[in-house]
Amino acid sequence: MSQAKVFFQDLGCMSYQEAWDLQEKVLRAGTDLKLLNRNHPQSKVLPENHLFFVEHPHVYTIGKSGSLDNLLLTREEMEERGIEFFKINRGGDITYHGPGQLVGYPILDLEQFKPDLHLYLRNIEEAAILTLADYGIEAGRIDGFTGVWIDVAGDDPRKILAIGVRCSRWITMHGFAFNVNSDLSYFDNIIPCGIGDKGVTSIQAELGRFIEMEEVKEKMKRHLAELFDFEYAVN
Repeated sequence: MSQAKVFFQDLGCMSYQEAWDLQEKVLRAGTDLKLLNRNHPQSKVLPENHLFFVEHPHVYTIGKSGSLDNLLLTREEMEERGIEFFKINRGGDITYHGPGQLVGYPILDLEQFKPDLHLYLRNIEEAAILTLADYGIEAGRIDGFTGVWIDVAGDDPRKILAIGVRCSRWITMHGFAFNVNSDLSYFDNIIPCGIGDKGVTSIQAELGRFIEMEEVKEKMKRHLAELFDFEYAVN
């Protein structure tokens, strides 16, 4: 069986709404195609797989099961500070996106890989763990929590990568937020992911220097391709 192909696009800096609309458009095309395949199996065409990288202007998003109690600002205060807010259709609670953070949106048909959402999440985490290891940073997982953490067994566990996904007909959307050069003060206005007793960090904070975002992107792209066993399509 040949490797699955994934179309990669770096969206640069894009508003959250615009990126969300793009994801919904690609997801809908994939789910519509799967429905067509089910009704006409003789003309089966596989949905395209995509990986989008983006940085967003300051925004807080909260998932379907999230609690507004974890947002510590009023709408007026967010407007004054130029922060957007969205209730969205992913799992998970509240999180922050902003400049200096690598946001990845894999829109993958898991039936072309392995239809296992748990494995999907673990592969994303592992890609970040391997990327951090490339910088000499030891990271890992904490039982019961999705994402990647620093100082897992210590007294000061700090989250560096958050994940929130939606899956429809085994096609994923939304994805991960990797703190590279993030302004961590924006996390002070929320209880990140609804977890009040653990902190957040970034690669910059851990190493004490600015990190080249393009370098992190290339490392994450490579590790994701290796872990999911796909190759990037040529547009």
